[in-house]
Amino acid sequence: MTRPNTRFPQAWTTLGLALTVAGLSGGVGQTSPEFYRAAYSSEVEGGQPTTGSAGSLLRDPPELVSRGGVLKAAIVVERRKVQVGDRRLYATTYNGAYMPPTLRVRPGDRIDLTMVNRTDKYTNLHTHGLMVSPRAPADDIFLSIKYGQSYHYRYRLPRDHPTGTYWYHSHADMLSAAQVAGGESGILVVEGLKRHLPPSLRHITEHTVALKDDQVEGDAIKTHPLSVGAATNRTVNGQQNPVIRIRPGETQLWRLANIGANIYYKLHLPGTRFHVIAQDGVPVRRIHTEDTLFVSAAARFDVLVQGGAPGTARLETLPYNTGPAGNQFPQADLATVVTDGPPMHREAVPSRFAPQEDLSHAKIAARKTMVYTENTAGTVFYINGRTFDPKRTDFTSTLGTVEEWTVRNDSDEDHSFHLHTDHFQLMSTNGKAEDPSHSVYDTVNVPRRGSVVLRVHFTHFTGRTVLHCHILNHEDMGMMAVLDIVPPRDRHQETHGG
Repeated sequence: MTRPNTRFPQAWTTLGLALTVAGLSGGVGQTSPEFYRAAYSSEVEGGQPTTGSAGSLLRDPPELVSRGGVLKAAIVVERRKVQVGDRRLYATTYNGAYMPPTLRVRPGDRIDLTMVNRTDKYTNLHTHGLMVSPRAPADDIFLSIKYGQSYHYRYRLPRDHPTGTYWYHSHADMLSAAQVAGGESGILVVEGLKRHLPPSLRHITEHTVALKDDQVEGDAIKTHPLSVGAATNRTVNGQQNPVIRIRPGETQLWRLANIGANIYYKLHLPGTRFHVIAQDGVPVRRIHTEDTLFVSAAARFDVLVQGGAPGTARLETLPYNTGPAGNQFPQADLATVVTDGPPMHREAVPSRFAPQEDLSHAKIAARKTMVYTENTAGTVFYINGRTFDPKRTDFTSTLGTVEEWTVRNDSDEDHSFHLHTDHFQLMSTNGKAEDPSHSVYDTVNVPRRGSVVLRVHFTHFTGRTVLHCHILNHEDMGMMAVLDIVPPRDRHQETHGG
């Protein structure tokens, strides 16, 4: 990975190098949680805090990197007063930071991750988008880690795992919105995306652009009661309006990730287009170019951007209205992009990119329908007329088969759909066919009074997992269901689930 050619504040540079070297040297497993906390504390709580105020350079999160096929790491959850944007606030932190380390692995790697809970609420961890087992000790979101307890997660990535940007966050039942909004989220990268680029673009500068938002109450991030439509402060990598530098003609890779609890983004950068090379961690077959990117809750886009003429522009989110029963998200500036320095040769962006399975002509083993509804007060949310019950199985699917699902939204506000364990191919939205060359996701928006059709190939893992709206307020208020993926010998003769 080529690091950005910018001048970071010295303390943050030291921290980033220390964490990355720890991962590369194989010492991550022996590095205590106190190391991370002390490193962050010297920066965030010392006499020279990095405030993230407008004008400071974008700081990519420090990284924990796998070595020899293994990533060993410790994640400590605790409430601390840290820098959030341009304020010092109490937050629920991972390893003492509002923007925790990025976990960087490769297909086929093993992740050994110990989570320690030092808060007064139960919590757990979900590796969002990863194709890993939903069974303990892997991505089991049904478990609870109580105060003072620790849990040792172990994940094994398939050797054919897609390469791109993922994230990790709390998935505690009834508390996920509060905990993610409070700070419990970070970036996870499956390395290998650049190998699909032509040689001239394989060593370009890469930036994480992690979008987190916070609502404030006193000197703390507000977590309860949490209103989706309340005024919220938008940050990038935990910074307030940071500066991203790019040279005229230069090509950079930006990992755009919405890792907040509830809100949507419509990303726009005047004078620049986004060349999308991966969506939700899955490389596209054909690169598509967009002036504006709609990023629903939990969605990610890996994009190439190219510097234009010298000058300054604002990376912004445009206004978005989720419907008469929903919320209006206003325009907001997110970062300042400064194009300056010696010009570079503008490389051609390829059209074809990476191989990808196309389910357009797959044999369909079963068809299922799920319907989103909510009560008139917007306080209870349903899937097929029922609220979430972790002890109930709502859908059963068979490993090795392809299914077609229709997700219908019968409410007057947008909802999103997220499936754990396996990605899906979006076939159509409101009856309009999607381009199969870039239609694989793990999270999509379901328009109000509309529907999406998707196909899922259950490829690697069996076990009980979930699907839900990723507006986490809605998930916590009932809009989640249990899916049991069973071996072929246990195939249920059903076609609709529920």
